[in-house]
Amino acid sequence: MRICSSIAEVRAACLAARAGGKTLGLVPTMGALHEGHLSLVRAAKAKCEAVAASIFVNPTQFGPTEDLAKYPRPFERDCSMLQNEGIEILFTPSAAEIYPPASVTWVTVEGLSDKLDGRSRPGHFRGVTTVVAKLFNIVEPQVAFFGQKDAAQLAIIRRLVRDLHFPIQIVACPIVREADSLAMSSRNAYLNKNERARALVLQKTLQRAEEQFRAGERNAVKIISAVKATFPSDPHVRLDYLEIVDPETLEPIETISSTALVAIAAFVGTTRLIDNVFLQA
Repeated sequence: MRICSSIAEVRAACLAARAGGKTLGLVPTMGALHEGHLSLVRAAKAKCEAVAASIFVNPTQFGPTEDLAKYPRPFERDCSMLQNEGIEILFTPSAAEIYPPASVTWVTVEGLSDKLDGRSRPGHFRGVTTVVAKLFNIVEPQVAFFGQKDAAQLAIIRRLVRDLHFPIQIVACPIVREADSLAMSSRNAYLNKNERARALVLQKTLQRAEEQFRAGERNAVKIISAVKATFPSDPHVRLDYLEIVDPETLEPIETISSTALVAIAAFVGTTRLIDNVFLQA
């Protein structure tokens, strides 16, 4: 595995990897890897002849009161995990490498970036789309792999690729869950034992929405209302949002007539977690 810290170095490595018409896949990460990330790597290995991954804790997608300083950075462990999976190239730039001094250019997907997580975290998706556009430009993959857990991010990146004519296929990989059904997340490491048990409320809430749907309810507003009524009154758990939206536009829908995305975010203690499920009419 070749570890590159500069843009020039990773560009040269990726150019060599694409030589002879080989397909290059990209798995962008912020490190603190878990089985969810590794599932993306394995999907990339199955589809592409060469795979690059990135580890970059992107400062521009964190708000001023968010967890940038304490975000876990087990670099050696992450490198070992990627080495074991057979990654060819690992890009590990510094913030200064990605955002040169006096950098003033941003990439914003208007109309989507202020929905779901974007509404709760102003500026978050501007940071995401800017760094993803930079990575796409630097690495030039033919395929990029993202997790379905970040459903809003996925919709926004797909729109970014379409609008900016990136010749890249976006592959969405299923949510990977712990044995108790909690969606895997690097932020799960912040949870203490009691919070870890309380965090299961996200998946249980989504299951109740599925139950309403399977029972024949198609009115999204009624499903949300019924599910919110059963959300636990717990001072240690605070619901951020629970919405049923179109998975491409992220617009709320009234009647579920095709595929709908049920998305939830909640604070468990001070840790913000997200999860989602699809309903297929």
